[in-house]
Amino acid sequence: MKDLISLINWKSENILDLIGHASKIKKHPEKYFGILKNKTMLMIFEKPSLRTRLSFEAGMTQMGGHAIYLDVKDAPLGEKESIEDTAKVSSRYCDIIMARLFKQENIEELAKNATVPVINGLTDIFHPVQILSDLLTIYEKKGKLKGLKLAFVGDGNNNITHSLLEGCTIMGMDISVGCPKEHMPQQWIVKIAEKSAVKSGSKIKILNDAKKAVENADIVYADSWMSYHIPKEQKEERVKVFKPFQVNSELMKHAKKDALFMNCLPAMRGYEQTAEVIDGEQSIVFDQAENRLHMQKAIILKLMGKLK
Repeated sequence: MKDLISLINWKSENILDLIGHASKIKKHPEKYFGILKNKTMLMIFEKPSLRTRLSFEAGMTQMGGHAIYLDVKDAPLGEKESIEDTAKVSSRYCDIIMARLFKQENIEELAKNATVPVINGLTDIFHPVQILSDLLTIYEKKGKLKGLKLAFVGDGNNNITHSLLEGCTIMGMDISVGCPKEHMPQQWIVKIAEKSAVKSGSKIKILNDAKKAVENADIVYADSWMSYHIPKEQKEERVKVFKPFQVNSELMKHAKKDALFMNCLPAMRGYEQTAEVIDGEQSIVFDQAENRLHMQKAIILKLMGKLK
């Protein structure tokens, strides 16, 4: 496994292996100080970021390495220089590349031509590092993954939704998506997830009713209604469309009593969820955010051949 581009074709043992390593790193970070001495990560950003930049840069620093932040405003990707050439040149300077891009095909092109590992830090289609971190968090809180039910409520045509469909079905978790009819997950991704579900014994439901989606869920998951690629002028209309899918205390009553609430952040109180939910006892959003650091350390070390 040279790269992490999506979770397509991953197996449960791959994810459990990373969860195990991430847990060890989280418990004993001092054991990994200096493991990446003189190693450099290039971080390419087309989209804004707080958690992705901080967690990757902090992770490299804590392990003795260095991270270079490259905003594409300074070096437009695929414009003056092709993505192929960017990948080949960057591979001569750096030991690993993380890119947070708009187009999935661009991260795939980058990985195809780089001779060093490439990590997808987010595209419009997938967000694998977030979902691997989420699975770590769920495992910590519930002690298992297989047999649990996760309900995602909001924008179904979303990188988080798509990667959750992949990750949950690989691990044998049931997943229901509650979303408006005009914002359903992309069908080709659902079909891939359905194949994984057959193998793992999990179930997928795509519903246009938030209450039915959340029914008997162990985890309720929300994400921003305004992803970075959505034009600001669409905000008012999208709020109207997604309002029936807001996670509030009433909706949480339809999940299990010990259900957890997750949001990959950033979160707008009063939009995708209410304040009493995200700031309440069932919310684990900040544990979830912290685990980006630990899981991404494990991903970096695994791809660089530093973990057995």
